[in-house]
Amino acid sequence: MENRKKVAFYTLGCKLNFSETSTIARSIEGEGFDRVDFEEVADMYIINTCSVTENADKQFKQIVKKAMKLNDKAFIAAVGCYAQLKPEELAAVDGVDLVLGATEKFKITDYINDLSKNDMGEVHSCEISEADFYVGSYSIGDRTRAFLKVQDGCDYKCTYCTIPLARGISRSDELQNVLKNAKDISAQNIKEIVLTGVNIGDYGKGEFGNKKHEHTFLELVQELDKVEGIERLRISSIEPNLLKNETIEFVSKSRTFVPHFHIPLQSGSNAILKLMKRRYQREVYTERVNKIRVVMPHACIGVDVIVGFPGETDEHFLETYNFLNEMDISYLHVFTYSERDNTEAVNMEGVVAGNVRAKRSKMMRGLSVKKRRAFYESQLGSNRTVLFESENKEGYIHGFTENYVKVKTPWNPELVNTLHHINLTKIDEDGSVRMEFIKELV
Repeated sequence: MENRKKVAFYTLGCKLNFSETSTIARSIEGEGFDRVDFEEVADMYIINTCSVTENADKQFKQIVKKAMKLNDKAFIAAVGCYAQLKPEELAAVDGVDLVLGATEKFKITDYINDLSKNDMGEVHSCEISEADFYVGSYSIGDRTRAFLKVQDGCDYKCTYCTIPLARGISRSDELQNVLKNAKDISAQNIKEIVLTGVNIGDYGKGEFGNKKHEHTFLELVQELDKVEGIERLRISSIEPNLLKNETIEFVSKSRTFVPHFHIPLQSGSNAILKLMKRRYQREVYTERVNKIRVVMPHACIGVDVIVGFPGETDEHFLETYNFLNEMDISYLHVFTYSERDNTEAVNMEGVVAGNVRAKRSKMMRGLSVKKRRAFYESQLGSNRTVLFESENKEGYIHGFTENYVKVKTPWNPELVNTLHHINLTKIDEDGSVRMEFIKELV
């Protein structure tokens, strides 16, 4: 009997990375490897890297050390955004044998014929201008929801961001291929699909290799809503200038799209938005939130915000804080600005001291707790639908409602990956919501 080798994966960063890790894993399993958990001894460890924050860089070295502790003879490969931006730096990390850039990661099976350890990491990384073709991806098998990649790359030039340098130009999957992948996912009894990409509102650009838009994001949403067998579709992060009123209205009446939007703001100060080279002003953001609230009062609205950007004075920060405090949003993802090489912002004046950045971050995180609590309280007594996840956490099973309220009930393995009508009853000490069953849906 053939002695199959074992491979383990670790994913840093975004939902898009998870979808690509899953696709890379399927290609390697097709070459005679068995996938195991990263905590287990494996012959090869593959780390999908992220470069959005400084911490992601540091995390990489810790994960390599962890793999080496499990098996110091294991072959270790780095792929992903950080691998594209700083391949030589990753290759120099003790234990790393192979570094693959933006296009090479999808051809990893071409590079792993020999799993002998290298004295120095071998680098295969293209010029990012060559990352102009599209590879469809989706995650499956390890979650009750799947991440479906519909778009890659970005043509925006935000002054703090390295993603265009790491992923290349904006390009999209062909509409028919997205629909095929969605059908493949639903055929495997996965109840929820999350649409993901770098800039998904730009969907349609680069489809069929053309620079122009073949389809719009609204057309994508409309076609996906027709796919049989999908219970839920969720839109991940979408730029406010690309989230059109027509899309919001369609989601409000949709069969499968849930009332949950995550819309990056980054700053509530128009002066800072201009320095960031964002493509909207705060007034546009207000319009989007107000439109959602009119047609979907119960919708969950998440916000990305960056604190400590160069030039952000106390007045600018308070402008952002007060703007968000007054707005009917549901939670915040708070990012403390960190300098990234080869970005415009790294050379800007008005650098904010580290202790000030930390203080502002703490204030924003406190605001997020307050906003989430208020949103959960507004949902108490309402009837919702919950999809239960697969973990047993201290005797409880958790799930999310269609509008992203986290609920809990005593652990019952039969509830995993099932949908139920429930009533939201009270907020627990850990911040999740208690519930009563009305009936099983699926």
